[in-house]
Amino acid sequence: MDVVVGQLFTGLSLGSILLLAALGLSLTFGQMGVINMAHGEFIMAGCYTTYVVQKVFSSAGVSLLVSLVIGFLVGGALGAALEMGLIRWMYDRPLDTLLVTFGVGLVLQQAARDIFGAPAKNVLVPEFLGGGVTILGAVVPKTRIFILVLAVVAVIVLAIALKTTPLGRRIRAVVQNRGLAETSGVSSRFTDISTFFIGSGLAGVAGVALTLIGSTSPTIGQSYLIDAFLVVVIGGLGQIKGTVIAAFALGLLNSFIEYSTTASIAKVVVFVVIVIFLQVRPQGLFTVRTRSLA
Repeated sequence: MDVVVGQLFTGLSLGSILLLAALGLSLTFGQMGVINMAHGEFIMAGCYTTYVVQKVFSSAGVSLLVSLVIGFLVGGALGAALEMGLIRWMYDRPLDTLLVTFGVGLVLQQAARDIFGAPAKNVLVPEFLGGGVTILGAVVPKTRIFILVLAVVAVIVLAIALKTTPLGRRIRAVVQNRGLAETSGVSSRFTDISTFFIGSGLAGVAGVALTLIGSTSPTIGQSYLIDAFLVVVIGGLGQIKGTVIAAFALGLLNSFIEYSTTASIAKVVVFVVIVIFLQVRPQGLFTVRTRSLA
């Protein structure tokens, strides 16, 4: 029983990490259709933000809380700058967007090496997150529980913001029909920038969370980028609820398969399952309704 519970929480933990990494993509890729290959580097920026902030604050707990806010702002600023500097000219050129953002990602990786050096950096875990909690005989690390709670809170806040705030309504209006939204007085430019800011800011938050379970390196974001894209595609483009379900489903599937085999075989099996699923349901779990005639 304790083995099953342990694998269950391992899967939920992996799913929460995938969810944090994919949540921002559900906006920039899922809702706006932009293939941002630099999203992984925004996650990396959140990791290094935590490392820098911890140099300022002596308390690891305080630095973590501050890092969540600053990490969101740093990731959001990078995303807004990318949108205003490059993406705004390429909304109808997805291949060019992919190549350009891939290049931007490489530039950011090299910038991280120049600033922080190639060796991996470690961040201290706050004392209140040290050790684990025993649940039904299985020991679950507090850091994993914190990441799971953080992912759930991020989803709830994002869902409420999209449904109840003026900015959320503008984002949904532009997604459904950009031309009609503009004729109704909605500024699509402000909405595009805001969407990139929020989506990239969530990537920064994901980076802060990742420092609790491993070291930080210039390529850390690339380890989660492809999986994050897969989560968004499986859940359905622009569908937050689909992203949540897909992230935890892949996390649980990978956890239980890896337990009975190896990590490499689990990756292969999960990928095969994804391919079969997309053959049966290429639109993903859910689809977004639009009023576009294009």
